[in-house]
Amino acid sequence: MRTGKITQEFTELTGFVEDMVAMGLQPSAKVLGQATVEANEEVARQLRVPIGTEVMQIRRVRMADDVAMSLDETYLPMDLGRKVVENDLDVYPIFSLLEGKYDTPLLEADYRLEAIAADPLVAEALGIEERSPILLIERVSYSLDQRPVDYEKLFYRGDKIRLSTRLLRRQSPIPLEMLPRIAPKKK
Repeated sequence: MRTGKITQEFTELTGFVEDMVAMGLQPSAKVLGQATVEANEEVARQLRVPIGTEVMQIRRVRMADDVAMSLDETYLPMDLGRKVVENDLDVYPIFSLLEGKYDTPLLEADYRLEAIAADPLVAEALGIEERSPILLIERVSYSLDQRPVDYEKLFYRGDKIRLSTRLLRRQSPIPLEMLPRIAPKKK
């Protein structure tokens, strides 16, 4: 593993394995658990199912060159989740299974990023100190007809990952002549 942080670009919807291979790193995974759970309010909202609906939860540690990089908590609707967990998830990425085996194209995703402190569960899984800085990325991936097929909470080590993106500037909706009227008055 190279020293310092690796930079993961957020310019396209890609999976962990694709990102690590593109950087010349050897990706791997360790499944910590998989279970049928009832969707809480957050999971239900993200997957657009009623609260209490059974969904598949999968927890994995994702590694690059045998170093833990993230803890991934994945929620799938049961129709897909039952199929996905029949596979060796230490070997096969969920994105690859959805697209290559279960005819579920991943077209786009919503991302939310937040800096947080590692709780005891995340710290233990990643081999870091409790309260260490980590990045929480919440991602909902969509298939055809805007169907949410994957809700993930990705806990990335703050000491190993840097996120990078390039943004296009949209035209400002505020005309230049309006700025003096909306700017705070100088004292």
